[in-house]
Amino acid sequence: MNSKSKELADLFLAGDEKQALQLVQTYLENHTKDELYQLVLTPAMYWIGELWEKNIITVADEHLATAICDFVVSVTEVRRPALNSHKKKVMVLGPEGEDHYIGLKMVSSLFKENGWEVQYLGPNLPLDAAIDSANRWQPEVIALSAALAYRLPILKEYAVAFRALDFKPTIILGGRAVSLANWPASEPEGTIIVKELDQLKKWIQTGKEPDNDFSISI
Repeated sequence: MNSKSKELADLFLAGDEKQALQLVQTYLENHTKDELYQLVLTPAMYWIGELWEKNIITVADEHLATAICDFVVSVTEVRRPALNSHKKKVMVLGPEGEDHYIGLKMVSSLFKENGWEVQYLGPNLPLDAAIDSANRWQPEVIALSAALAYRLPILKEYAVAFRALDFKPTIILGGRAVSLANWPASEPEGTIIVKELDQLKKWIQTGKEPDNDFSISI
C-alpha cells in the first residue's frame, strides 16, 4: 500500500470526512478517477479490511471508514450521458450475506463512465431476487463482488445460477476475496475474473480478458 492510500485510510478511520474529501479532490487535479479507485481507494479499503479481520480495529471502526469512503465516492462520481442511443446494460450486486459495497459502487461508476446503463442492486441481495431482476432486465453483464474469503462458495453459487439464464449474460467476479483465491481452471467457461479495476476497464473498452492468472473461467 502506498503512502497516499495509508493517509486516506487513516482519515477514513478517524472519521475525518472533510480532510478525506480534500485529499481525494487534490489527487484528482493531476490523476484520473480510474487511478484514484485503483491506486488509492481500493488499497485503502483492503487495508482497513485486513485490520478488521485481525481485530486491530472494531466493526464500528470499519463501518465508520466505509461510510466516509462511500461519501467520497458519491461526491466524486460524475455521470456523463452516453452518446449512443442504445446502451449496453450491466447489473451490479453483492450476494446474500455480503455487506461490503464500496467496490460495487466503484464498478458501477466505471461502467457508467464508459457509456453503460447500470442497475446497481447493492450488497446482500438474495439469489431469487437477483435472478428475478436479471430475467426482467436482461443485462449483457452481471458483476458480483465479495470481500471476505468465506463468501466465495455463495459467490460461485450465484455465478453458476446466472450462467444458466436463457439470455446468457457475461458474469464478472471481483473483490478482495476473489483476488486472493485460487480458482480451479477446470471449471466451466462463462465467468471472467478480474483482480483489479484496471483489468475491468480494459475489458469494458476492448473485450479482452485479463492476461494473467485471473484470466481463467470458473
